[in-house]
Amino acid sequence: MRITLLGAIALVAVAATPLAAQTRQSVDIKSSVLAVKEVVDAKGVKKNIFVAPTTVVPGTPLVIALKYQNNDKRPATNFVIDNPIPKSVRFTGLGINSEFGVVSVDGGKTFGNLATLKTVNPDKTSRPARPSDVTNVRWVFAKPIASGQTGTVMFYGAVE
Repeated sequence: MRITLLGAIALVAVAATPLAAQTRQSVDIKSSVLAVKEVVDAKGVKKNIFVAPTTVVPGTPLVIALKYQNNDKRPATNFVIDNPIPKSVRFTGLGINSEFGVVSVDGGKTFGNLATLKTVNPDKTSRPARPSDVTNVRWVFAKPIASGQTGTVMFYGAVE
């Protein structure tokens, strides 16, 4: 199945629903979905670049970037971004700022490092969680976000 530009825009709209857990703080979050494209430079070295998705097919690698900016005059404290993984995207890993990112495999009820999480099979036995089990990504900001400060967190996925 191919997804055209219109479908890619819908994918962006679905992926653009991060929740910011905050109280009376003015932190704006803008999300974007980019396709990951492998290119070869003049020296023959392969590298990945991020491009606007025009047509994507199942398996197309994506990066979902969430840019935040504190527009308040005060620092934003105890700030958390929780981003559900859209059904049309399979989580494949954390991106920049992954050191304070955690994941959930139970719809956002519990969070942790993927290597420490377990999931339940249909026969009620448990197994170590895999990237494809991830339902939510969360970033917990241990340090306050200063007034005017901007930054980006991201995760990688693929079109289902």
